[in-house]
Amino acid sequence: MDAHPRVFVLTGAGISTGSGIPDYRDDQGAWKRSPPMTLQMFMSGEPARARYWARGMIGWRHFDAVQPNIAHRALAQLEKQGRVALLLTQNVDGLHEAAGSLNVVDLHGRIDRVRCMQCGDITRRDAMQRRLEDANPGWLSLNARIAPDGDADLDGVDFSTFAVPACTVCGGVLKPDVVFFGENVPRARVDTAWAHLERADAMLVVGSSLMVYSGYRFVLEASRKGLPIASVNRGVTRADPLITLKVEQGVEDALAPFA
Repeated sequence: MDAHPRVFVLTGAGISTGSGIPDYRDDQGAWKRSPPMTLQMFMSGEPARARYWARGMIGWRHFDAVQPNIAHRALAQLEKQGRVALLLTQNVDGLHEAAGSLNVVDLHGRIDRVRCMQCGDITRRDAMQRRLEDANPGWLSLNARIAPDGDADLDGVDFSTFAVPACTVCGGVLKPDVVFFGENVPRARVDTAWAHLERADAMLVVGSSLMVYSGYRFVLEASRKGLPIASVNRGVTRADPLITLKVEQGVEDALAPFA
């Protein structure tokens, strides 16, 4: 960090585990739970959407209360010092912005927003939460383990009675404003990231196994450009052969000196 004044930072789920949000994969890069819902499944019909939003309603009560940890604050401090070219996060939790980072690209969107798939109207997730709770009061007593994307692990539950509100503007299908598996990242976000990577002189990957190509491709490009790449992550990553410096340490411990 001392040798490279313009660092392109990429973060993944591992930076938010210290805030109480679980990650997706184990130290070997394998799924810890069932893979997240795909866009195709979500749009397939009411049963899939009822399952998603029921889990989301239960999980949001915990997710909405999470706070940035010292690793988020350390990256915000590095940005204030002018040492971060861009912070590109694969997370949807908004914790980098909550910690004070300003130059952030939320590659996969934000879970605190809801988008209509028909008219594109954007609303706040907490407003959707109120609508969900009003429509499903009998579900409020349920508790479950929080999952990585703001939902909860509800097993063996009949979702057929769960009511999912529609868009108040057009009556369309409401979906979290996040990129599901099987969905493309908006072009503008990718172009912004490429432009900043072009001007960076090093790359730092924090808390990501890089198993998802949408993030891994930026490491591939950094390697092609000959940039030094540092990684702070426990266990294997998809980019291990490309990494210049690998720190297998908890991200909070590793980044605390910068906070």
